Amino acid sequence: MINPRTSSWSWTFAGRAAGLALALWPPLIGAQEGMQLIHSERSQYRQVLVYEYTDLRCLCFTRYCTIGRQSCIDRRAPDRLVFEYTQMMLGALYLQPDPHDVLVIGLGGGTLPRTLEKLLPQSQIDVVEIDPAVVRVAQQYFSFQADARVHVTVEDGRAYVRRLLRSGGKRYQLIMLDAYEREYIPEHMLTREFLSEVKSLLTPDGIVAANTFSSSRLYQNESVTYRAVFGPFYNLKSNNRVILAANGALPTLDEATRNSRSFSAAFRGLGFTPQSVLALFSTRVDWNQKARVLTDQYSPANLLNGRGT
Repeated sequence: MINPRTSSWSWTFAGRAAGLALALWPPLIGAQEGMQLIHSERSQYRQVLVYEYTDLRCLCFTRYCTIGRQSCIDRRAPDRLVFEYTQMMLGALYLQPDPHDVLVIGLGGGTLPRTLEKLLPQSQIDVVEIDPAVVRVAQQYFSFQADARVHVTVEDGRAYVRRLLRSGGKRYQLIMLDAYEREYIPEHMLTREFLSEVKSLLTPDGIVAANTFSSSRLYQNESVTYRAVFGPFYNLKSNNRVILAANGALPTLDEATRNSRSFSAAFRGLGFTPQSVLALFSTRVDWNQKARVLTDQYSPANLLNGRGT
């Protein structure tokens, strides 16, 4: 496989607790104007739906994707990253450009692990997803396949992290937390204790990337919680928010800029440029530093995010 950092190339062309990423795009509208439901099943956790609309095939959890889309693939260019948040998550490679072991918590349509497998031909990628129905749908409709380098475990994300810590075994150079969705935030995966467990799974030079969908109220608590565990972090904000944090010293922006250049050809093949993501890197503290840290004893994430009663 061609190494994207050394060659110029192009392609022809990612359940509640360990669940599925939601991109903050407008819902698909105008069902009577061409939306086609091609798959529907009720899993243990929710309704799992696949729609096709123009050139897009999308995974949704509500009829006609009225809340949002969990994952989408461009049928004409399957490797193009449709959602900006997935591009932002790949900014983690500017901080750790050659991770040998990668953990992705939350599968969705499999965009992130599928892309990472092509970008990082020497890496082993572990994926954790709580909902077996989502795994089946990702395989059948979104070109995701487990293989010798990509391994899928059907399990709660935090349970997986704890089990691995107890075994005293594998550690990761890159962990991607892609388990938040607009309708529900798994509260036990937002706490200081959970993030400390994630940090313990990182190698000394390891990086964590977290895709979040915080409302303005939760934003404060989430920010101080990540800061309490990791110290300063890069805060990327557009339609979504992505946090990039380090186990050790946070790589400088100059280091990130140098590393980003090696992905220029590969990222153009995905439909964006490294510079578009690099421009979002910021360490500015724009939250209330006196907000309460989220813990296993205090984690009213869905109340704070306007989803409780």
